[in-house]
Amino acid sequence: MKTDHLLATIRRTLRRRRLDALLVCQPDNRRYLSGYTAGDTSINESSGVLLILAHGEPLLFTDSRFDLQAEAEATGFKVSLYPRGLLPLLDTLLPKLKIRRLAFESHYLLHATYQKLAVVAKRNHVELVPCTDVVEKLRVRKNEDELARIERSVLLNEKVFLEIYHGLRPGMSERQVALSIENCMVQKGASGPSFESMVASGPNGALPHAVPSARLLREGEPIVIDMGLILDGYCSDMTRTVVLGTPDEKTVTLLRLVRKAQLAGTQALRAGVTGREVDRAARTVIAAAGFGQQFGHGLGHGVGLAVHEAPSLNKRYRRKLSAGMVVTVEPGIYLSGWGGIRLENMAVVTEHGHRLLNRDTTFLDI
Repeated sequence: MKTDHLLATIRRTLRRRRLDALLVCQPDNRRYLSGYTAGDTSINESSGVLLILAHGEPLLFTDSRFDLQAEAEATGFKVSLYPRGLLPLLDTLLPKLKIRRLAFESHYLLHATYQKLAVVAKRNHVELVPCTDVVEKLRVRKNEDELARIERSVLLNEKVFLEIYHGLRPGMSERQVALSIENCMVQKGASGPSFESMVASGPNGALPHAVPSARLLREGEPIVIDMGLILDGYCSDMTRTVVLGTPDEKTVTLLRLVRKAQLAGTQALRAGVTGREVDRAARTVIAAAGFGQQFGHGLGHGVGLAVHEAPSLNKRYRRKLSAGMVVTVEPGIYLSGWGGIRLENMAVVTEHGHRLLNRDTTFLDI
């Protein structure tokens, strides 16, 4: 990742908005700008923050637990420790750095933390300026290195799925399968899952975000498996709907319909169209077959350092897509009391279309 280029872009943004510095607290943004990979264990416990100055050397603030890691990973950043916490350190540094207007990530910073920061800012005659999407605007378009990492994550995810699928048997519980998925991910080199793996069989598949339960897999019924992993920092996300044994006519019909919608959405992908237009391309197919009310969620979302990030493919997203964006295409149909069908692939938006990242179509060509 070209850290110098990213920081130069941030500095130009700060100077244009007459801001002296940006406080970066969101973990993915922190990693994107600095290369520092430590994660936060919870939203109220941070492993560090960045202070990007409009003029001057960028800073990384952390505590002694992460000192060596920060020094090794955040090259180009001056690492400062806060033995008594971030706010006392800022209380000392704000006047020294002559910061008068400090931007912060208002979409992430906890209100309780903001209130304490406001006291420090007032004491030092600093204006706090809420900002959103300063870093996210840079993250939304992936460079070639990022695309290569994401593709490797996608392909490893497919390998894990195939291994798990060939071991599926009636009588296994949803939880058992989900645990096997995540164990296999780590065994094959992933850092871990990019989200909690979903295994939903039979009627449970009617829940788009079902939680794996003690329910046992049964022959002949649809099983929705939604899984993703993190490899070299980047996420993948894929959904397959499978059947143990021979699927009945209803399942085959719905699978073909969802696949048709997925192809329509994927074919609509290209730079210059809006997320809303891509969503409509897939949704129209399902609605025409009489299942419009059974497809309630958006068609897709961006994927990168986070498994859910900009852009979005849904009815409300009116922004235009750009080349280099990575998105999921995941239409579904959910029938209460019966189950669900969802198929999900990932693709890169290009100037004239798209490039599909998934290669295995065994469970898509029905």
